[in-house]
Amino acid sequence: MSDVIKKQVESNYKAFEQKLPDLLATYRGKFALMRDGQIIEFFDTARDAYIAGTKLFDKDRLFSVQEVIETPIDLGFFSHALPERQI
Repeated sequence: MSDVIKKQVESNYKAFEQKLPDLLATYRGKFALMRDGQIIEFFDTARDAYIAGTKLFDKDRLFSVQEVIETPIDLGFFSHALPERQI
């Protein structure tokens, strides 16, 4: 994993963990599109968040999609930062 991707993954996940308690009341079950440690927008499905992320960040595709649930799930690289190529 490149350093840029690793930094994006870690920044987004850490920020999400910190914001999670406040997010649960309003956004439980939604999917947060994140970049540079900031939540960009919430979506009803992971697919919708992914599509928006690919459109907004089409040059480098560095973004995260995280579900707002009680305990954030860290599945590693592929659960957070999406590669530059299509999956």
